[in-house]
Amino acid sequence: MNVKTVGRKASINSQEIISAALNLVGPHRSISSLSLREVTREAGIAPNSFYRHFKDVEALNIAIIELAGKHLRTIIRDARTLIINERSVVRVSVECFFSEMSKPGSTLPILLREGTVGSGDFQDAIKKQLDFFAHELQTDLEKANAISKRYQTDETLVVAKAVTQLVFAMGGIALNSPESDLKKTTEETVLMVKFILKGASSAKTE
Repeated sequence: MNVKTVGRKASINSQEIISAALNLVGPHRSISSLSLREVTREAGIAPNSFYRHFKDVEALNIAIIELAGKHLRTIIRDARTLIINERSVVRVSVECFFSEMSKPGSTLPILLREGTVGSGDFQDAIKKQLDFFAHELQTDLEKANAISKRYQTDETLVVAKAVTQLVFAMGGIALNSPESDLKKTTEETVLMVKFILKGASSAKTE
């Protein structure tokens, strides 16, 4: 919900500044396009108050990326509690991702659309969150591999990165598609992930 503040606040915390920035970007605008003037006006503060919490707007943007990363980690944890058996891993994980992505106020769209803009530090912050997703997936693949050998041990990270790139790419497509297409995009993503895993499993024997 976008709530404007009348006048300037005597004090503010970093989370309130982040919330003001998120009010401005909405579901489609890039956070890299935000200006100091916009953010301070939305937050109802003077620039000096902003600088008590962030060195500059880029530092704010990186903090937002890290917040989105925390959201992503919560989704991964929640998905794991819903997994009943190995066959449900792909579906539950993808469905949780797309469901959370489409909720009002979700920070996931920021990770999905910011990957090709911003400075080197900004890009590094995005890459860090994607790498986390890939390494978490690698952990799950290695656990499954220990039960039933499907992949070469040294290939699980490559498989995990392929799945990560696919899920985030499809998430970006879903962001720019009608809400009515979400179920179709989710099902297509589940199928594509299964193809990657099956292909990786087949490659083991080659």
